[in-house]
Amino acid sequence: MKNIFYSLLAGIVAMLVITGCKKDKTLSSTNVSAVSNLFLPENAKYIKIVSGAAGSVAFEWEQAHAEDNGLVLYEVAFDKEGGDFSKPLYSVPSDGNGLYNKLTLTFSDLNKIATLSGVKPQESGKVIWRVISSKGINEVASKESRVVEIERPAGFTDVPTELFLTGTATEGGDDLSKAVKFKQTAPGKFEIFTSLKEGSFHFADRITGTPGTYSYDGTKLTEAGNTNFAGATKVERIEVDFNVASYKVTEVTAVGLWFSADNKIWFDLPYSGNGTWSADNKSIVFHQESWGRDERYKFRFTFKNADGSTTTQYYGSANADNSAADANTPPTYYYMKPVNNSQYDYTFKFNHAFDNKTASIKVIFNTTVPEYTHTVIGN
Repeated sequence: MKNIFYSLLAGIVAMLVITGCKKDKTLSSTNVSAVSNLFLPENAKYIKIVSGAAGSVAFEWEQAHAEDNGLVLYEVAFDKEGGDFSKPLYSVPSDGNGLYNKLTLTFSDLNKIATLSGVKPQESGKVIWRVISSKGINEVASKESRVVEIERPAGFTDVPTELFLTGTATEGGDDLSKAVKFKQTAPGKFEIFTSLKEGSFHFADRITGTPGTYSYDGTKLTEAGNTNFAGATKVERIEVDFNVASYKVTEVTAVGLWFSADNKIWFDLPYSGNGTWSADNKSIVFHQESWGRDERYKFRFTFKNADGSTTTQYYGSANADNSAADANTPPTYYYMKPVNNSQYDYTFKFNHAFDNKTASIKVIFNTTVPEYTHTVIGN
Protein backbone atom coordinates (compact mmCIF):
# COMPACT_ATOMS: atom_id res chain seq x y z
CA MET A 1 0.00 0.00 0.00
CA LYS A 2 2.87 2.34 0.87
CA ASN A 3 4.46 1.69 -2.48
CA ILE A 4 1.20 2.61 -4.23
CA PHE A 5 0.92 5.81 -2.17
CA TYR A 6 4.50 6.92 -2.94
CA SER A 7 4.03 6.11 -6.62
CA LEU A 8 0.89 8.27 -6.75
CA LEU A 9 2.66 11.07 -4.88
CA ALA A 10 5.63 10.96 -7.29
CA GLY A 11 3.24 11.13 -10.23
CA ILE A 12 1.44 14.17 -8.79
CA VAL A 13 4.77 15.96 -8.16
CA ALA A 14 5.94 15.22 -11.69
CA MET A 15 2.70 16.62 -13.10
CA LEU A 16 3.09 19.76 -11.05
CA VAL A 17 6.69 20.21 -12.20
CA ILE A 18 5.71 19.75 -15.86
CA THR A 19 2.76 22.13 -15.48
CA GLY A 20 5.01 24.66 -13.79
CA CYS A 21 7.58 24.39 -16.59
CA LYS A 22 4.90 24.91 -19.18
CA LYS A 23 3.57 27.87 -17.24
CA ASP A 24 7.08 29.38 -16.98
CA LYS A 25 7.61 28.99 -20.73
CA THR A 26 4.26 30.56 -21.44
CA LEU A 27 5.07 33.51 -19.22
CA SER A 28 8.63 33.94 -20.60
CA SER A 29 8.87 37.32 -22.36
CA THR A 30 9.85 37.70 -26.02
CA ASN A 31 10.12 41.47 -25.82
CA VAL A 32 13.40 43.19 -26.70
CA SER A 33 14.43 46.81 -26.94
CA ALA A 34 15.34 48.57 -30.16
CA VAL A 35 19.01 49.24 -30.86
CA SER A 36 19.60 52.81 -29.72
CA ASN A 37 22.92 53.69 -31.34
CA LEU A 38 24.75 52.69 -34.50
CA PHE A 39 28.54 52.90 -34.19
CA LEU A 40 30.23 51.84 -37.44
CA PRO A 41 30.57 52.72 -40.21
CA GLU A 42 30.01 56.39 -39.65
CA ASN A 43 27.08 57.99 -41.46
CA ALA A 44 27.68 58.73 -45.18
CA LYS A 45 30.80 56.51 -45.19
CA TYR A 46 32.25 56.21 -48.71
CA ILE A 47 33.39 52.68 -49.49
CA LYS A 48 35.43 52.08 -52.65
CA ILE A 49 35.65 48.47 -53.77
CA VAL A 50 38.91 47.86 -55.61
CA SER A 51 38.77 45.41 -58.50
CA GLY A 52 40.20 42.04 -57.52
CA ALA A 53 40.95 43.14 -53.93
CA ALA A 54 39.91 41.16 -50.89
CA GLY A 55 38.49 43.17 -48.02
CA SER A 56 35.59 43.69 -45.66
CA VAL A 57 33.74 46.40 -43.74
CA ALA A 58 32.55 46.12 -40.12
CA PHE A 59 29.07 47.27 -39.06
CA GLU A 60 28.71 47.73 -35.29
CA TRP A 61 25.96 48.92 -32.95
CA GLU A 62 24.96 49.18 -29.30
CA GLN A 63 23.47 46.07 -27.73
CA ALA A 64 19.72 45.75 -27.31
CA HIS A 65 18.19 44.26 -24.12
CA ALA A 66 15.74 41.41 -23.65
CA GLU A 67 12.97 41.77 -21.07
CA ASP A 68 13.82 38.32 -19.73
CA ASN A 69 17.56 39.12 -19.73
CA GLY A 70 18.11 36.42 -22.31
CA LEU A 71 19.90 36.49 -25.65
CA VAL A 72 19.02 38.95 -28.38
CA LEU A 73 19.30 38.16 -32.08
CA TYR A 74 20.30 40.78 -34.65
CA GLU A 75 19.72 41.20 -38.36
CA VAL A 76 20.99 44.03 -40.57
CA ALA A 77 18.74 45.24 -43.39
CA PHE A 78 19.76 47.33 -46.42
CA ASP A 79 17.53 49.40 -48.68
CA LYS A 80 17.79 52.05 -51.38
CA GLU A 81 18.29 55.59 -50.17
CA GLY A 82 14.83 56.92 -49.38
CA GLY A 83 13.40 53.43 -48.89
CA ASP A 84 11.29 52.46 -45.88
CA PHE A 85 12.68 48.91 -45.39
CA SER A 86 9.24 47.40 -46.09
CA LYS A 87 10.94 45.36 -48.81
CA PRO A 88 14.67 45.60 -48.08
CA LEU A 89 17.18 44.95 -50.85
CA TYR A 90 19.22 42.65 -48.65
CA SER A 91 19.17 41.41 -45.06
CA VAL A 92 21.60 39.19 -43.21
CA PRO A 93 22.08 37.94 -39.61
CA SER A 94 24.92 39.50 -37.67
CA ASP A 95 28.15 37.65 -36.95
CA GLY A 96 27.85 34.51 -34.85
CA ASN A 97 24.58 33.51 -36.55
CA GLY A 98 22.89 36.65 -35.27
CA LEU A 99 24.28 36.67 -31.71
CA TYR A 100 26.87 39.45 -31.99
CA ASN A 101 26.25 43.19 -32.23
CA LYS A 102 28.59 43.27 -35.22
CA LEU A 103 28.36 42.32 -38.89
CA THR A 104 31.37 41.78 -41.15
CA LEU A 105 30.51 42.24 -44.83
CA THR A 106 33.00 41.33 -47.54
CA PHE A 107 33.57 43.50 -50.60
CA SER A 108 31.72 40.82 -52.52
CA ASP A 109 28.66 41.27 -50.27
CA LEU A 110 28.81 45.05 -50.59
CA ASN A 111 29.15 44.81 -54.35
CA LYS A 112 26.05 42.61 -54.40
CA ILE A 113 24.09 45.13 -52.33
CA ALA A 114 25.17 47.99 -54.61
CA THR A 115 24.17 45.91 -57.63
CA LEU A 116 20.72 45.25 -56.16
CA SER A 117 20.40 48.99 -55.63
CA GLY A 118 21.05 49.59 -59.33
CA VAL A 119 24.63 50.85 -59.13
CA LYS A 120 26.62 50.11 -62.29
CA PRO A 121 30.30 49.08 -62.43
CA GLN A 122 32.67 52.04 -61.98
CA GLU A 123 29.82 54.10 -60.50
CA SER A 124 28.80 54.84 -56.92
CA GLY A 125 25.44 54.90 -55.17
CA LYS A 126 23.98 55.28 -51.70
CA VAL A 127 22.16 52.65 -49.64
CA ILE A 128 20.75 52.84 -46.13
CA TRP A 129 21.03 50.28 -43.33
CA ARG A 130 19.53 49.63 -39.93
CA VAL A 131 19.53 46.87 -37.31
CA ILE A 132 16.59 44.68 -36.31
CA SER A 133 16.63 43.07 -32.85
CA SER A 134 14.43 40.19 -31.71
CA LYS A 135 14.23 36.85 -29.96
CA GLY A 136 13.15 35.25 -33.21
CA ILE A 137 9.74 36.95 -33.03
CA ASN A 138 8.55 40.45 -32.14
CA GLU A 139 11.17 42.16 -34.30
CA VAL A 140 12.08 45.73 -33.39
CA ALA A 141 13.92 48.03 -35.80
CA SER A 142 16.52 50.53 -34.68
CA LYS A 143 15.25 54.10 -34.66
CA GLU A 144 18.42 55.24 -36.39
CA SER A 145 19.44 54.31 -39.92
CA ARG A 146 22.62 55.29 -41.71
CA VAL A 147 23.85 55.85 -45.25
CA VAL A 148 26.81 54.18 -46.91
CA GLU A 149 27.95 55.12 -50.39
CA ILE A 150 29.48 52.26 -52.35
CA GLU A 151 31.67 52.63 -55.42
CA ARG A 152 31.70 49.48 -57.51
CA PRO A 153 34.93 48.38 -59.22
CA ALA A 154 35.63 48.52 -62.95
CA GLY A 155 35.30 44.77 -63.02
CA PHE A 156 33.01 42.48 -61.14
CA THR A 157 33.61 41.20 -57.62
CA ASP A 158 31.38 38.22 -58.32
CA VAL A 159 32.40 36.79 -61.68
CA PRO A 160 30.66 33.93 -63.48
CA THR A 161 32.35 30.57 -63.81
CA GLU A 162 30.51 29.91 -67.08
CA LEU A 163 29.39 32.27 -69.82
CA PHE A 164 27.01 31.95 -72.76
CA LEU A 165 26.17 34.09 -75.79
CA THR A 166 22.51 34.52 -76.75
CA GLY A 167 20.27 36.88 -78.70
CA THR A 168 18.87 37.43 -82.18
CA ALA A 169 22.34 38.17 -83.60
CA THR A 170 23.82 34.85 -82.47
CA GLU A 171 24.03 31.38 -83.96
CA GLY A 172 21.65 30.03 -81.32
CA GLY A 173 19.13 32.86 -81.68
CA ASP A 174 17.26 34.22 -78.69
CA ASP A 175 16.40 30.75 -77.35
CA LEU A 176 18.44 30.66 -74.14
CA SER A 177 18.63 26.86 -74.18
CA LYS A 178 20.56 27.13 -77.47
CA ALA A 179 23.01 29.77 -76.28
CA VAL A 180 26.63 29.31 -77.42
CA LYS A 181 29.12 28.63 -74.64
CA PHE A 182 32.34 30.60 -74.12
CA LYS A 183 35.68 29.01 -73.32
CA GLN A 184 37.11 30.15 -69.98
CA THR A 185 40.75 31.11 -70.55
CA ALA A 186 41.48 32.25 -66.97
CA PRO A 187 39.43 33.15 -63.87
CA GLY A 188 36.98 35.83 -64.99
CA LYS A 189 38.19 35.71 -68.61
CA PHE A 190 36.23 34.18 -71.49
CA GLU A 191 36.65 33.81 -75.24
CA ILE A 192 34.42 32.63 -78.08
CA PHE A 193 34.80 32.20 -81.83
CA THR A 194 31.38 32.56 -83.46
CA SER A 195 29.41 34.35 -86.17
CA LEU A 196 27.19 37.38 -85.60
CA LYS A 197 24.44 38.68 -87.84
CA GLU A 198 22.21 41.75 -87.74
CA GLY A 199 20.43 41.89 -84.39
CA SER A 200 21.33 42.08 -80.71
CA PHE A 201 23.05 39.86 -78.18
CA HIS A 202 24.02 39.62 -74.53
CA PHE A 203 25.89 37.30 -72.21
CA ALA A 204 24.35 34.96 -69.61
CA ASP A 205 25.97 33.04 -66.75
CA ARG A 206 23.72 29.99 -67.26
CA ILE A 207 21.05 28.70 -69.63
CA THR A 208 18.42 27.65 -67.07
CA GLY A 209 16.28 29.55 -64.61
CA THR A 210 16.88 33.30 -64.38
CA PRO A 211 20.52 33.89 -65.29
CA GLY A 212 22.67 36.89 -64.55
CA THR A 213 23.10 38.81 -67.80
CA TYR A 214 25.71 41.21 -69.13
CA SER A 215 26.31 43.36 -72.20
CA TYR A 216 28.72 45.88 -73.70
CA ASP A 217 27.46 49.46 -73.36
CA GLY A 218 29.93 50.99 -75.81
CA THR A 219 32.69 51.61 -73.29
CA LYS A 220 32.70 48.69 -70.86
CA LEU A 221 31.15 45.40 -69.88
CA THR A 222 28.08 46.02 -67.75
CA GLU A 223 25.18 44.16 -66.19
CA ALA A 224 21.91 43.52 -68.06
CA GLY A 225 21.10 45.25 -71.36
CA ASN A 226 21.81 44.21 -74.95
CA THR A 227 24.56 44.89 -77.46
CA ASN A 228 23.52 45.64 -81.04
CA PHE A 229 25.26 44.22 -84.12
CA ALA A 230 24.66 45.77 -87.54
CA GLY A 231 25.79 44.95 -91.07
CA ALA A 232 26.73 41.76 -92.85
CA THR A 233 27.29 38.48 -91.01
CA LYS A 234 30.84 38.15 -89.71
CA VAL A 235 32.91 35.56 -87.90
CA GLU A 236 34.14 37.14 -84.67
CA ARG A 237 36.43 36.44 -81.79
CA ILE A 238 34.84 37.91 -78.65
CA GLU A 239 36.91 38.33 -75.50
CA VAL A 240 35.47 39.49 -72.17
CA ASP A 241 37.27 40.04 -68.89
CA PHE A 242 35.08 40.47 -65.82
CA ASN A 243 38.12 41.42 -63.72
CA VAL A 244 38.41 44.76 -65.53
CA ALA A 245 34.98 44.89 -67.24
CA SER A 246 36.60 44.79 -70.68
CA TYR A 247 35.13 43.65 -73.99
CA LYS A 248 36.94 43.13 -77.28
CA VAL A 249 35.65 41.89 -80.61
CA THR A 250 37.91 41.04 -83.57
CA GLU A 251 36.77 39.78 -86.96
CA VAL A 252 38.26 36.50 -88.19
CA THR A 253 38.64 37.00 -91.94
CA ALA A 254 40.49 33.77 -92.81
CA VAL A 255 41.79 30.50 -91.40
CA GLY A 256 44.36 28.77 -93.60
CA LEU A 257 46.48 25.64 -93.48
CA TRP A 258 50.13 26.69 -93.54
CA PHE A 259 52.45 24.12 -95.15
CA SER A 260 55.95 24.71 -93.86
CA ALA A 261 58.06 23.38 -96.76
CA ASP A 262 56.18 25.59 -99.25
CA ASN A 263 56.27 28.52 -96.80
CA LYS A 264 52.69 29.45 -97.66
CA ILE A 265 49.00 28.80 -97.11
CA TRP A 266 47.89 25.71 -99.01
CA PHE A 267 44.19 26.49 -98.72
CA ASP A 268 41.65 28.33 -96.58
CA LEU A 269 39.10 26.57 -94.41
CA PRO A 270 35.60 28.12 -94.71
CA TYR A 271 33.72 28.78 -91.50
CA SER A 272 31.07 26.09 -90.89
CA GLY A 273 29.48 27.29 -87.62
CA ASN A 274 29.93 26.73 -83.89
CA GLY A 275 33.55 27.88 -83.86
CA THR A 276 34.54 25.40 -86.57
CA TRP A 277 36.28 25.74 -89.94
CA SER A 278 36.19 22.84 -92.41
CA ALA A 279 37.84 21.97 -95.72
CA ASP A 280 36.85 18.70 -97.41
CA ASN A 281 38.65 16.51 -99.95
CA LYS A 282 41.82 18.56 -100.09
CA SER A 283 44.88 17.29 -101.92
CA ILE A 284 47.77 16.43 -99.59
CA VAL A 285 51.16 16.22 -101.30
CA PHE A 286 54.29 16.30 -99.14
CA HIS A 287 57.42 18.20 -100.19
CA GLN A 288 60.36 16.17 -101.41
CA GLU A 289 63.59 16.96 -99.59
CA SER A 290 67.02 15.32 -99.89
CA TRP A 291 66.39 13.56 -96.60
CA GLY A 292 62.81 12.49 -97.36
CA ARG A 293 59.23 13.81 -97.53
CA ASP A 294 58.41 16.92 -95.49
CA GLU A 295 54.93 16.81 -93.94
CA ARG A 296 54.95 19.72 -91.48
CA TYR A 297 52.01 22.16 -91.13
CA LYS A 298 50.19 24.52 -88.78
CA PHE A 299 47.39 27.06 -89.16
CA ARG A 300 47.27 30.81 -89.67
CA PHE A 301 44.37 32.98 -88.52
CA THR A 302 43.91 36.41 -90.08
CA PHE A 303 42.17 39.02 -87.93
CA LYS A 304 40.69 42.41 -88.79
CA ASN A 305 40.88 44.77 -85.83
CA ALA A 306 38.39 47.46 -84.86
CA ASP A 307 40.60 50.14 -86.48
CA GLY A 308 40.63 48.22 -89.79
CA SER A 309 44.21 46.95 -89.48
CA THR A 310 45.01 43.30 -90.16
CA THR A 311 47.05 40.96 -88.02
CA THR A 312 47.88 37.26 -88.16
CA GLN A 313 48.28 34.60 -85.50
CA TYR A 314 49.65 31.12 -86.03
CA TYR A 315 48.20 28.19 -84.12
CA GLY A 316 50.27 25.04 -83.85
CA SER A 317 51.61 22.41 -81.51
CA ALA A 318 52.76 23.00 -77.96
CA ASN A 319 55.92 21.10 -78.96
CA ALA A 320 58.65 22.67 -81.06
CA ASP A 321 59.05 19.36 -82.90
CA ASN A 322 56.86 16.29 -83.31
CA SER A 323 56.83 12.83 -84.78
CA ALA A 324 54.47 12.18 -87.66
CA ALA A 325 50.91 11.27 -86.74
CA ASP A 326 49.72 7.71 -87.25
CA ALA A 327 46.68 5.56 -86.51
CA ASN A 328 47.61 5.39 -82.80
CA THR A 329 48.22 9.11 -82.26
CA PRO A 330 46.15 10.36 -79.25
CA PRO A 331 43.68 13.27 -79.59
CA THR A 332 45.94 15.48 -77.46
CA TYR A 333 48.49 15.53 -80.31
CA TYR A 334 46.13 17.75 -82.32
CA TYR A 335 45.55 20.37 -79.61
CA MET A 336 46.33 23.87 -80.90
CA LYS A 337 48.09 26.75 -79.14
CA PRO A 338 49.11 30.26 -80.28
CA VAL A 339 52.67 29.90 -81.64
CA ASN A 340 55.25 32.07 -83.37
CA ASN A 341 55.57 32.61 -87.12
CA SER A 342 58.68 30.48 -87.65
CA GLN A 343 58.54 28.39 -90.80
CA TYR A 344 59.14 24.97 -89.25
CA ASP A 345 58.83 25.17 -85.45
CA TYR A 346 55.72 24.19 -83.45
CA THR A 347 54.22 22.35 -86.40
CA PHE A 348 52.23 19.16 -86.72
CA LYS A 349 53.17 16.34 -89.09
CA PHE A 350 50.66 14.66 -91.35
CA ASN A 351 50.09 10.93 -91.16
CA HIS A 352 52.27 9.48 -93.98
CA ALA A 353 49.25 7.50 -95.18
CA PHE A 354 47.78 10.79 -96.49
CA ASP A 355 50.68 11.64 -98.84
CA ASN A 356 49.47 12.04 -102.45
CA LYS A 357 45.89 11.51 -101.36
CA THR A 358 43.01 13.70 -100.18
CA ALA A 359 41.87 14.48 -96.65
CA SER A 360 39.25 16.53 -94.83
CA ILE A 361 40.53 18.95 -92.22
CA LYS A 362 38.52 20.57 -89.46
CA VAL A 363 39.63 23.27 -86.98
CA ILE A 364 37.51 23.22 -83.80
CA PHE A 365 37.58 26.26 -81.51
CA ASN A 366 34.59 25.64 -79.25
CA THR A 367 33.74 23.97 -75.93
CA THR A 368 32.72 20.59 -77.35
CA VAL A 369 36.39 19.64 -77.00
CA PRO A 370 38.70 20.01 -73.96
CA GLU A 371 41.14 22.26 -75.87
CA TYR A 372 41.18 24.03 -79.22
CA THR A 373 42.03 21.30 -81.69
CA HIS A 374 41.79 20.00 -85.26
CA THR A 375 41.16 16.75 -87.05
CA VAL A 376 42.58 15.27 -90.26
CA ILE A 377 40.56 12.45 -91.81
CA GLY A 378 41.63 10.62 -94.95
CA ASN A 379 39.11 10.27 -97.78
